[in-house]
Amino acid sequence: MKRKKNARFFLIVSLLIVAVIYFSNSIIENKAEGKLFNSTENIPKNKVGLLLGTVKYLSDGRINLYYQFRLDAAVELYKAGKIDFILVSGDNGSKGYDEPTDFKNDLIEAGIPENIIYLDYAGFRTLDSVVRVKEVFGQFSITIISQQFHNERALYLAQHFDIDAVGFNAKGVSGKKALKVQLREYLARVKVFVDILLGVDPKFLGEPIEIV
Repeated sequence: MKRKKNARFFLIVSLLIVAVIYFSNSIIENKAEGKLFNSTENIPKNKVGLLLGTVKYLSDGRINLYYQFRLDAAVELYKAGKIDFILVSGDNGSKGYDEPTDFKNDLIEAGIPENIIYLDYAGFRTLDSVVRVKEVFGQFSITIISQQFHNERALYLAQHFDIDAVGFNAKGVSGKKALKVQLREYLARVKVFVDILLGVDPKFLGEPIEIV
């Protein structure tokens, strides 16, 4: 009898977890509809493109394709005249780990003028990046640059925090690593709602920085 009760309890909990993941994913995908662009042709122009950070190199020393494709997308968007400034928001939480500066150096190498690149060193999470673009950098209308799955989540957060945003999709990545990233994304989407429910704030805010 006890074994049956335990099995029933486990089944109910499992179904609840699956339901929460399913509905979190569905809500975020639906809210992003009509706001995602794969081409510079039809995307509306915004003053600032928010380039979401990620690590440049994998543990085996190879370049992280998520990084490379986001870099390529930011360059394409700027050269198409669809953004005037690039705000790179990423993690610089420890010495020797600096996502924003890596992006900046590679953007300059790709022909982007240094004076139009701004760095947000406290973009530890997507929530931090999105809130800080408004509260620190004073932007209420932005173009978010990342892979589609990431853009969808960032767009939901932007909408929640009263930011008018569209997403420019960087090229996706396939393979075993991509599958792991996608699985983590499902959990990250659940966490979006947990953070909103709990009123989680960015780790740091700080003094306003004007983008001019």
